[in-house]
Amino acid sequence: MVAKIFIDGEAGTTGLQIRERLAGRRDLEVLSIAQDKRKDQDERKRLLNAADVAILCLPDDAARESVSLIENDTTRVIDASTAFRVDPDWAYGFAEMDKGQGEAIANARFVANPGCWPQGLIGTVRPLIEAGLLPADYAVSYNGISGYTGGGKQMISEYEAAGEGASHFMPYGLTFQHKHVPEMTLYTGLASAPLFVPTVGDFAQGMTTFVPLQLGQLGTVPSGKQLHAAIADHYAGIRDSFVTVAPFDAALGKTPALDPQAHNGTNTMTLHVFANDSRAQAVLVAVYDNLGKGASGAAVQNLNLMLGVSARESLAA
Repeated sequence: MVAKIFIDGEAGTTGLQIRERLAGRRDLEVLSIAQDKRKDQDERKRLLNAADVAILCLPDDAARESVSLIENDTTRVIDASTAFRVDPDWAYGFAEMDKGQGEAIANARFVANPGCWPQGLIGTVRPLIEAGLLPADYAVSYNGISGYTGGGKQMISEYEAAGEGASHFMPYGLTFQHKHVPEMTLYTGLASAPLFVPTVGDFAQGMTTFVPLQLGQLGTVPSGKQLHAAIADHYAGIRDSFVTVAPFDAALGKTPALDPQAHNGTNTMTLHVFANDSRAQAVLVAVYDNLGKGASGAAVQNLNLMLGVSARESLAA
């Protein structure tokens, strides 16, 4: 059976990347809206209701509108916006988050694709809270650098227009009201919101994220090896995982593996643990493609799970 897929918002960065990944699939028929009808609500409604799976690559309000246009009880939805990420009626689309998350996505009608920034935090902190090595009330700070494609059309235009004059390192979101914070808080299992300072770099795609830990503040101080083992054990039990955990090396002070562009074009996420036990300090690092595992790659992975095909179909690891 050929599944009908409609990408609502296929002309945007995420939509184009999804369509590119699905090109050549014989098990899918990608429904497209004519260019002159992209703002035609009746045509969008027709295609949304004709699809087996609709993938929404739209701003939040437009995504909510698209969902409201679905009148049948069969069209399944993957939404790439932030509109439904903390909605209990939607499965969260980070398949490696828990052992049962892939199955939850496979069986869901509605899947909220995760944001790019949250996955680096959830991927490193959640396993430590579940293992009891970090308490839920630990005061987490989170930072990193991402390619400018993560900021959407406006940021892409600004960087491409600036050319050589573009900022190489620009922190943003300094009102601490970033739209990803609610899903970060919920899915890490933290009792309060992390202090999040994102930064955009003068490169198109890729990202590296950091969670610094002052372990001396804890009643029981875990070692670097214990942190690493808890994270590695978590992902060892995940079927069809795209998340890998780098070997622990307490003497490693620098590595090219932390290049934010190291996994560009793939759906891979690599996690690292660096620690100094004598100082009771550690940092958790995630490297992945903000347009891959952080957006379009994750959407295709979720689509594969929902269709019951190999999770790696159309995805470079």
